[in-house]
Amino acid sequence: MKKIVFGMLLLVVTLSAQGQDKKNKNAKYFTEVNGNCDLCKKRIEKAAFSVTGVKSAVWDVDSHQLSLILNEEKTSLLDVKKALAKVGHDTDDVKATDESYANLHSCCQYERK
Repeated sequence: MKKIVFGMLLLVVTLSAQGQDKKNKNAKYFTEVNGNCDLCKKRIEKAAFSVTGVKSAVWDVDSHQLSLILNEEKTSLLDVKKALAKVGHDTDDVKATDESYANLHSCCQYERK
């Protein structure tokens, strides 16, 4: 009886350990990205798609929300935020440099916090 209980316990531990290493190939994220207009929309979506593993990227001008679907085996949300900062757009975690922000078109320069 002890061998059966021990075997079952070992099986449960093994299966739970394997499940933790698996990354989601269609992870959905929403994050705020600062911007103002349709030019920003094109730039933000292009920057997001430049990151390997991003499957979908849609930025809403009114809400400033970027909806993402990405393969977590290839990239992370932080990698996408870094790419957005490179092209001049601040996110909650990663801020664009003053230089990249200054390179934005005048209509795209949002009020920085």
